[in-house]
Amino acid sequence: MEDIVYEELTHHFEGAFGALRRDLARLRSGQANVNLLDNIRVTYYGVPTPLNQMAAVQVPEPRMITIKPFDATQIKEIERAILQSDLGLNPNNDGKLIRLSIPPLTEERRKTLVRQAKEHGENAKVAARNSRRDAISTLKKFEADKELSQDQLHRAMDHVQKLTDEATNKIDEIVRVKEAELMEV
Repeated sequence: MEDIVYEELTHHFEGAFGALRRDLARLRSGQANVNLLDNIRVTYYGVPTPLNQMAAVQVPEPRMITIKPFDATQIKEIERAILQSDLGLNPNNDGKLIRLSIPPLTEERRKTLVRQAKEHGENAKVAARNSRRDAISTLKKFEADKELSQDQLHRAMDHVQKLTDEATNKIDEIVRVKEAELMEV
């Protein structure tokens, strides 16, 4: 009985880790990364379309991203979408290819990004605590239905807390690694 709850809880934690890693990958660290452009939507014949579905996005150099649209007529729309995003990048267009130079981050911008990374970490911890609450609720329901004894319930709740503490520590470590990456000059 408890094993199912533990397995489900671990699955929820893995989902929280994945979401945190995706969110942190979108924070610009001064290095070129195609994930920076994941949230950019381009108006393609009146429909907001993800940039990575309209163009080949590559990183030929550590501080350069190139975007080659599948439809060259959309190059201006892609440029407009990049300029309207909050990334602070200026696209250079040669008619066939868009180049994005990734400038080094200022100290102020680094601190802002570290703050955002910590916020993402807090959101992941909230998700972990919510999963813990759901698991404990399920265990208490099992106990109320006489599927678990009081001793089993307390042992299971202690194990759920241990799993949650491990997840919280892993979240802290993921955020710490991203902070170090952001503060690296």
